Amino acid sequence: MAKPDLLETVEVETGRNPGASVIWLHGLGADGHDFEPLVPQLATPRERPLRFVFPHAPVRPVTLNAGYSMRAWYDILALDRYADQDERGIKVSDAAVRALIERENDRGVPASRIVLAGFSQGGAMALHTGTRYPHKLAGIMGLSCYLPLSSQLAAERSEANLTTPIFLAHGTQDPVVSLQFGEESRRLLEEAGYRVEWHAYPMPHAVSPEEVDAIAAWLRQRL
Repeated sequence: MAKPDLLETVEVETGRNPGASVIWLHGLGADGHDFEPLVPQLATPRERPLRFVFPHAPVRPVTLNAGYSMRAWYDILALDRYADQDERGIKVSDAAVRALIERENDRGVPASRIVLAGFSQGGAMALHTGTRYPHKLAGIMGLSCYLPLSSQLAAERSEANLTTPIFLAHGTQDPVVSLQFGEESRRLLEEAGYRVEWHAYPMPHAVSPEEVDAIAAWLRQRL
């Protein structure tokens, strides 16, 4: 099977010759620039250099938004944990994310020094790919998101990342991806044996300053 074309990315390096990378996937309708401004709060020039890779998702029609085309990792029919899911779209994006991990390998960064992260739909992809990736990652981070295709996890997951730390955070007032949806995903992962660090913040579908501080601390532990 031919490798997918590499996604276009925004990249920020916090120093020369970074030896670790964070691949961070944006949410529905955003792009790779969305979390770029957070980098100075997540790593300082005095720390070990990191490379932040923020890919742009492809533009595609999204059923939830009346079929309008926007950047999306896969189609969303409804924000309901019982709704049908775009399995094909998820798996196409999974291949694209794996290609980005492999490019970091080619640039001298092993999987064990890579954190796969994402917000909302991007967080869902981070959880999907991270639990299935065949080589151990440094960490998996999902913000304001859920675990897609959860019924397939037991059959598809990779033992390589069963002990990989997972950071999950969610807003208690999230009107887009409900807190209950996030908590259910946390429970499913924990019942499957994953080590989950869970944070809940009094916020909507967003990222708070307290959350950014917790992410920075977690990244320092991982990388």
